[in-house]
Amino acid sequence: MAFIDWLIVAVFLLTLVTIGYLFSRRNKNIEDYFVAGRSMPGWLVAIAATGTTISAGTFVGSPELGFNTNLTYIMNLIGAIFGGCLVAALILPKLYNAKTITIYGYLGQRFGENTRRANSAMFLIGQLFTSGSRLFIAAIAISVIVFGNIQFNFMVWSILILGIISTFYTMMGGIKGLLYIDTFQTLLMIFTGVVALVLVYCSLDGLTFAQIWDTMTAGGMVKNPAQTGVIPGMAADGTLSGWVAGSKIEMFDWSLDFTKPYTILGGMIGVAVFKIAQYTTDQEFVQRQLACKNVRKAGLSLIYSQLLSLPVVLVFLAIGSLLYVKYITTPALDGDLSLGFFHDARDIFPQFIKNYIPIGVRGLMITGLLAAALSSFNSAINSMASSFVADLYLPIKKQRGKELKSDSDQISSSRWMVGLMGMLLTGFAIVTCIMQQSSGLNLVDFATGVMCFAYVGMLGVFLTAIFTKRGSERSVIAALVAGVLIIIPLMFQKEFFGQNYIAWTWWCPIGAVITTLICMCGKPAKTLDK
Repeated sequence: MAFIDWLIVAVFLLTLVTIGYLFSRRNKNIEDYFVAGRSMPGWLVAIAATGTTISAGTFVGSPELGFNTNLTYIMNLIGAIFGGCLVAALILPKLYNAKTITIYGYLGQRFGENTRRANSAMFLIGQLFTSGSRLFIAAIAISVIVFGNIQFNFMVWSILILGIISTFYTMMGGIKGLLYIDTFQTLLMIFTGVVALVLVYCSLDGLTFAQIWDTMTAGGMVKNPAQTGVIPGMAADGTLSGWVAGSKIEMFDWSLDFTKPYTILGGMIGVAVFKIAQYTTDQEFVQRQLACKNVRKAGLSLIYSQLLSLPVVLVFLAIGSLLYVKYITTPALDGDLSLGFFHDARDIFPQFIKNYIPIGVRGLMITGLLAAALSSFNSAINSMASSFVADLYLPIKKQRGKELKSDSDQISSSRWMVGLMGMLLTGFAIVTCIMQQSSGLNLVDFATGVMCFAYVGMLGVFLTAIFTKRGSERSVIAALVAGVLIIIPLMFQKEFFGQNYIAWTWWCPIGAVITTLICMCGKPAKTLDK
């Protein structure tokens, strides 16, 4: 990269640190640090939540999908809106009105302290893999741009760079600072995505819209015969891993094929249930709603964040589709586009940024990538720290007679826990780098599917707590364990059975039914929920 590119990136990072520092002095107590005193405007929370929802998986993974497949992923976005509306209407009011720092405090009111701790621990474990995978995906682009490829050693350095930067400014500002930082990062990511789409279109050497349309509907095969059987990620016939033949503009898949993740049924049922799990059981996502001024604004911010995600993802899918057109219409030996990244479509967009975008604008693109990566990673760090401190650390200290009573001590401990969680997540990002290769899933499917490890069991627990009077501490533990045992063979179907038989969109519905029934088997406990 040129000096001007590095300067733009440096200004961006300095801005994040400055915002974190300015808000570091506005936290009077632990509730300010983790839920902003429930004082944040709904519009701000909605934009910030959008950045958390789409993350680096959109910036890097959606162009991969647009290049390799088609537009059927849009049905998942429609299902996400439907699921978000159900949560806002039926579930979020219960969680918000519990007035606890984390959503697991509600479970403590319903089932007791051990249940609260068990679910918080499950969230922490699941989040290590979930947010670790997002950091790993972002590191793909950083590795390509900075080091030139995605070899494992370069990936590790890229992960460390992103993890250290994000942890540093997250420690300072708390959730108030993060909401403003995430809003800034989300708007920046959207802007750079639109700029990138225009640049890709302009690089098509004067192709008319009709020619672009004809190329995409024809759905020609992407091959590189000179590298057949040599490059990892490429099939024996020279096609890319994850390649789907057919029109690139296909949007609706009415089939009942459960191996496909992006069907009408999979989107409207499978993804809707997944989103219910996400905005019911995941402190990272619900924490932003808990920071709103009232429950109505909390619900609206949730719905608006899902609506805003739809056009943003469409922009990045379109980038991948136009890069496909560029590849198909470019001679095989013409420049870096055809020789550079078609070993592995995961780095399709980063390679375009590196090789085709002009100096200066390239730096802007990198800030957009960093914004996508850090907006989800820093929220994960803060939510993990809030869960660990509020549900485990402070209660255990109090139980042992070493209660931290002063606000300054609690905030200081919280900041140290943010640093600890940042280090743990950075380490697990390296683990997920290996897991993604073994799973046989593309980047988007992997990043979302890995969330199910924690979601499945916890969704059964929350549904039991909110909609029934049944359940006990023992049945809660059984449901959490069952959730993990259900997802392991589903996540690694390719390793265990040779191919994927059930798409990730169905993992949550299948698991949630089983874990809910398990949790409901417990004898009704004496409830403290009023």
